[in-house]
Amino acid sequence: MANFVADGLLRFDELIPRELNEAAHAEMEEGIIVRGRGGTVLDEVWADESAVGKVFRLPEVQGIIQSLVGENPLYDHHAVHIVRPQNNIGQIWHADAIIDLRMHFDIQFFYFSHDTPREMGGTMILPGSHYRRVCETDIARYQNFLGQLPITCNAGTLFVVHHGMWHCAQPNLTDQTRYMFKLRLNPTVRQCQLWNTDDIDTPGIHGALGRNHKWYGNDVRLEIVNRIKQWRFLIGDDSFDIGYWLSRLENMPENVQDAA
Repeated sequence: MANFVADGLLRFDELIPRELNEAAHAEMEEGIIVRGRGGTVLDEVWADESAVGKVFRLPEVQGIIQSLVGENPLYDHHAVHIVRPQNNIGQIWHADAIIDLRMHFDIQFFYFSHDTPREMGGTMILPGSHYRRVCETDIARYQNFLGQLPITCNAGTLFVVHHGMWHCAQPNLTDQTRYMFKLRLNPTVRQCQLWNTDDIDTPGIHGALGRNHKWYGNDVRLEIVNRIKQWRFLIGDDSFDIGYWLSRLENMPENVQDAA
């Protein structure tokens, strides 16, 4: 969870079984995946026989969902992203629905039902970008970032990202069509200690939250403060800090008087 707060993403390679990947891929090719209504409970969107529905009902995937957004999340939307063969034009960098300034966060799954080598492109994401509030395509003028991560993976891989993640589709230079299934979910519960917290006090958490992705230069201080705020929210402890980064900003007269 500390890695998710710092990076804005988690990766689960080859999590989905082969037979289910093939069935879900066929549904994407045929364009038969039911589109739900925004705000519907996820469990009510897809019928039992839906392959995509089975993917997100897998116990392992349910564990990911419940750890990040809790039980009974709401379906926001989904999209089957398709890049045709021999398409040498990439998508512009953007962030989805970044008008959303909640401390609570939505998650977006990027599901790859087939092998996605680099020449097929995949989705490019920028670790550590999720707290940078931009108006969707404000970042379209950029081409490359230090530390950008192209999603190259084998079939059955799931990425789950914070709703603020910067990303863009990449060119597909192969002779095969590329598919990626994206699903956005909203929490319906307070996102506080929803995951296994047995190791919540380990020193490695401080190291993860203090990670420097380097593409933002000296602004790493801003990123660390944002992560501390998010971590406080997630663990329910407003006193948590890393090296006095946030506490110094709270040393205001009214706070000192309240403490006395």
